[in-house]
Amino acid sequence: MTRFVVVGLGARSRIWLRVLGEHPSCSVVGLVETDPGRLAEASEASPGATNGGTLADVLERVEADVALLCTPPGGRHEQIATACSAGLAILAEKPLADSVADAEAHVATAAEAGVPLAVGLNFRYLGVTRALKKLFAPDRLGPPEFGRFTYERWRDGRLAHLNKYPLTMQQPMLWEQSIHHFDLMRFVYDAEPVRISARTFNPSWSLYEGHANVGALISFSDGIEMTYQGTWAGNWQHMGFEWRTECREGVALQRDMFGDLGYALRDDEELTSVTLPAEEPWVDDARALLDDFVDHLDGKGPLPCPGSDHLQSLRMVDACIQASSRGETIYL
Repeated sequence: MTRFVVVGLGARSRIWLRVLGEHPSCSVVGLVETDPGRLAEASEASPGATNGGTLADVLERVEADVALLCTPPGGRHEQIATACSAGLAILAEKPLADSVADAEAHVATAAEAGVPLAVGLNFRYLGVTRALKKLFAPDRLGPPEFGRFTYERWRDGRLAHLNKYPLTMQQPMLWEQSIHHFDLMRFVYDAEPVRISARTFNPSWSLYEGHANVGALISFSDGIEMTYQGTWAGNWQHMGFEWRTECREGVALQRDMFGDLGYALRDDEELTSVTLPAEEPWVDDARALLDDFVDHLDGKGPLPCPGSDHLQSLRMVDACIQASSRGETIYL
């Protein structure tokens, strides 16, 4: 069994505790949380797990293989240092940190200790993501050249099932949501960002202290040009999602975060729908990521979503912030 200590028992930890509990070769041996209520609730889902207020406290009383960090991205230095000192592999919820400098430090600490550090970029494992990536094969739509990614949401950060720390972040949309979208672009297009122009702002009705809106023009390698718009303060309960990619032979169109994928050749009258596997969002993608992570620890495959790769997506976030504040195009 691969033995996990789950650090931080907020919203995302509930999914991970379920997925770990259902996995045939994983066990939860430790729970770390400073809130007594959350700790008691999680203990019911993982009976027998050792509880404590810090990772160091728990590791004094139980042996483990992995630290699963479900904590807010800021202030993870002690958790990562403790895990590395104990020789634990690390699987961290995205983003790895709330600054590029801290993320780089975390990656360096793990590399020096010789421990695997992966980031929970579960959207890479959605069926629609994998199907979209296949559409850009040379014998289908061909390589992408430009596109538009739109994400419009009224995210009520006060809801009980959502983490509360984004309410006070300086750039909550970018660090907590756009990071997923930027990672998806890099993963699906198999391309890296070259330059970014961007503007971030906050509408008057926003629930967030920091900027909940971002618009960006992103140039990727291989000449791919993307227009991006994202908001957590869209003033309608209905979420708008559209990811359109223009390719040499036609267009790919994803109209839902978890599905609704179609494509068309230039002269087609209608989109052709792509059949997607049945899946439970947030859960099945976490399962698939966990499978790859455990396989890597068993020597059966590469490390999924390594922290070193995640840094490039974080640099896109930082470039948007710098471009907006300085009024300049940022070259990566």
